[in-house]
Amino acid sequence: MAGRNLFRNGRRSIFTILAIGLGFAAVNLFGGFTQYILTSVEEGHIYTRGNGHLMISKRGFRTEGKLNPADYLLSELEVKTIRESLRGFLEVRLVTPQLHISGLLSNGEVSTIFVAIGRVPSDVRKIQSHARGLMATVNLFSGKPLDNDSPNNIGLSSGLAKQLNLKIGSGAIALAPTVNGQMNALDVDVVQLFYPAVESANDMLMVAPIKLVQLLYDTSSVDGLAVLLDDGEKVDAIRAALAAVFKDRKLDVEVATWRELNPLYTRTKEMFDVIFLFIFIIVLVIVVMSVVNTMSMAIVERTREIGTLRALGAKRGGILSLFALESTLLGGIGSVLGMGLTVGARLMINVVIKPTWIPPVIGERVPLEVYLVPEHIIYSSLFLILLSLAAALLSARRAANQEIVDALGHV
Repeated sequence: MAGRNLFRNGRRSIFTILAIGLGFAAVNLFGGFTQYILTSVEEGHIYTRGNGHLMISKRGFRTEGKLNPADYLLSELEVKTIRESLRGFLEVRLVTPQLHISGLLSNGEVSTIFVAIGRVPSDVRKIQSHARGLMATVNLFSGKPLDNDSPNNIGLSSGLAKQLNLKIGSGAIALAPTVNGQMNALDVDVVQLFYPAVESANDMLMVAPIKLVQLLYDTSSVDGLAVLLDDGEKVDAIRAALAAVFKDRKLDVEVATWRELNPLYTRTKEMFDVIFLFIFIIVLVIVVMSVVNTMSMAIVERTREIGTLRALGAKRGGILSLFALESTLLGGIGSVLGMGLTVGARLMINVVIKPTWIPPVIGERVPLEVYLVPEHIIYSSLFLILLSLAAALLSARRAANQEIVDALGHV
């Protein structure tokens, strides 16, 4: 009976179903795009840029290390102890050292400031090999990769190379103070150019094998150990466990997660959460108004029918249940339509249109995609059905509470 009643005014019901379906699709398509952005930012930081899930460093390095870097280095003995501590964690896939320094880079005529990060090139490639989806196809540099066996090969950010008029294959001189305060200089060869994650750092970044950076700094120490895990969902649990182990071993170190080291992810997520909430509120208002209008009109048109049902013995609860079932069907059919529209639009975007764009943190044109998020679809369906039910009950209570005589006499 509820199904037949639903289409007694087919045009109005169809428009309501369309409103629910289009709202459903709008929310889930934007949710899929949001998931694409957040996943790309996350995997870009962890895998593509080779930073791993966790960073172990001397306590206070992130706050005071820029002013007194030599005071916050991890000695070879400390690194060995940390590695031994990590062997008991089966979730740890890789542990790799890194060292940051700053100095001057010269092309033989002019010099400018650089900030360099030294890492083990082979370890970075292993981390990058775990990237999935879009970030597995992105190449963040032009030229050739760095090599463990060629410690004098370096990569420069495009802005720094432009300042010094350096190209791939150019030679340069890197100057930096050692841990003892003396100046050191080494010849280097530019083998790659890259675009940094932060635009403001494009004029000063350099990447190099850790051997070169340690030679410049005249040390065998490092300032951090990047840790790659087999499952990103275990980050917080592994961090807590590592902190306990390091405390037992009296190691004065701290463990930071990739989220703490990448504030861009947090800011991006907060921004898209606000946009998603704004879109969701708009869809909510449209759905509520559509369902209330449909059910209110149906109740007005069927007032005498409601009186007849009450005269035949139907109780107020039965009337409410009838309209509740009708609105639930509206929400359910609209949600099914929305699922179809979501899947169809996603296929159209990802397979047929294949749009591309240049993200802020990559610097090269990449495919724009929309992910399918099952959790969003399930929650959206349940919420829209419950919302339709609640909107209908608000309208149906007035009809169910009418006196039978008044309902039968309604014109």
